[in-house]
Amino acid sequence: MNGARAISTWFGCGYSPKAPGTAGAAAAIGIGVLVEHFAGWNPLWFGALALVVSVPAIWAAGETARQSGIKDPQFVVVDEVVGQWLALAGARALNWKAWLAAFFLFRLFDIWKPFPVRQLESLPGGVGIVADDLMAGLYAALVLFLAGWFNLN
Repeated sequence: MNGARAISTWFGCGYSPKAPGTAGAAAAIGIGVLVEHFAGWNPLWFGALALVVSVPAIWAAGETARQSGIKDPQFVVVDEVVGQWLALAGARALNWKAWLAAFFLFRLFDIWKPFPVRQLESLPGGVGIVADDLMAGLYAALVLFLAGWFNLN
């Protein structure tokens, strides 16, 4: 497995036989829980992490798509990872409700693809693969942020 393939499949999560995108998002949550527990990260650090990891994610997703000959391969899940981490940035605090809400909200927006999520998929290469998930993550973060105002997370 080359470097682009390792990153784009999030080290094999994309090869899950069922729901590879959900497997990638779940892996992002799992890593997030560990990082928060051992390093004490607050939600905004996950937003920063998502933006930093987006650069290699775009490269890896684009390179893997080019190598496979598929515009947006289902086994490319690094986009779900960065989108999921961006969703966490909207949480008021990281507790079990926030982790769960971030996961379900991100998956909802990623699958539903409200405007302009679906339109961002048409951007070329890795940018299109990653941009729609970042927008889905942003929507999830906004909902989590608003829920925090009402002490719902």
